[in-house]
Amino acid sequence: MTTLATPPATPAPAAPEAAAAATLTIGPHAVRPPVVLAPMAGITNAPFRTLCREFSGGKGLFVSEMITTRALVERNDKTMQLIHFDETETPRSIQLYGVDPVTVGKAVRMIVDEDLADHIDLNFGCPVPKVTRKGGGSALPYKRPLLRAILREAVGNAGALPVTMKMRKGIDDDHLTYLDAGRIAVGEGVTAIALHGRTAAQHYGGTADWDAIARLKEHVPEIPVLGNGDIWSADDALRMVRETGCDGVVVGRGCLGRPWLFRDLVSAFEGGTERVTPTLREVAAVMRRHAELLGEWIGDESRGVIDFRKHVAWYLKGFSVGSEMRKRLAITSSLAELDEQLGLLALDQPWPEGADGPRGRTSGNNRVVLPDGWLKDPYDCASVAADAELDTSGG
Repeated sequence: MTTLATPPATPAPAAPEAAAAATLTIGPHAVRPPVVLAPMAGITNAPFRTLCREFSGGKGLFVSEMITTRALVERNDKTMQLIHFDETETPRSIQLYGVDPVTVGKAVRMIVDEDLADHIDLNFGCPVPKVTRKGGGSALPYKRPLLRAILREAVGNAGALPVTMKMRKGIDDDHLTYLDAGRIAVGEGVTAIALHGRTAAQHYGGTADWDAIARLKEHVPEIPVLGNGDIWSADDALRMVRETGCDGVVVGRGCLGRPWLFRDLVSAFEGGTERVTPTLREVAAVMRRHAELLGEWIGDESRGVIDFRKHVAWYLKGFSVGSEMRKRLAITSSLAELDEQLGLLALDQPWPEGADGPRGRTSGNNRVVLPDGWLKDPYDCASVAADAELDTSGG
């Protein structure tokens, strides 16, 4: 089955020369074009990274889903599978989550000593309650000394490996942390910072604040700043770079059910005007390959197809596919069943108008679940519980 080897294209505005020439430097790694796949729990495993990387021609940086430092140090079975990289992946990029500086340091040292990755990213942006209620993710930068201690342990144990971090603006509009966190990161030797232009309270609702990305870039001119939030198309990425002055982009929900977005991004940053507009037949071929890759990675065809189910709605966004057919596709448990159902689709449908728009989670205005007393004092870290380190990876 094809994988959009010769995709239809639609014209788009030519890329600005500055964007076309951009190279993102992450330690010894030159990332050209400056495009990064965001870590997404349950999504950016090895199979999905493979698809995105194939469409990009191997260009860009593709980060693993979140790896919990405690689970890594304890060699949790699921975690050890999640840190598996295909032999063609380079540089190998792992995102770590942790709230205990000592455990973070041990995890980083393990990665270095066992040659598990070439780049380490630290998660300070996750807004989900099971993470923030422990003081982790987007809650953690509020505790400035704790953030500094974690970064110091990570960088100090990383040796030659570059350490980067991803964060949000803050907990909510009354507790913004991103500028302070940026200066702390520079002081501790972090190589680059990615900023999602939302607070934890916004989750994925509303509109990302690109002005905050511009302010962070002005605040930490010493290191690269990457922008994240509301990049639904390659032209959005170019516009973010142009409007904020950021050094690169991190793409998350925009590529859900659309791994070929990375072909668009490469084209755009290299000055091209073509954009991929696949027919449903071509989309179905990618769906089938995605499910097959998951089965090979998990080691069980049925489990791979079951894991693929969550991607079905994203791939079919905008296409004329009835609710009953969508349900049947979402309960398949073998490649043969998936092939049968895909074959029943009206496969000659062109790429639907508007399908390049928002996808994935859009919830917002949520109360952030925090440890008791977390907001009383940004310099008091006594409220970080001993069990705050999660023992499973993947978000």
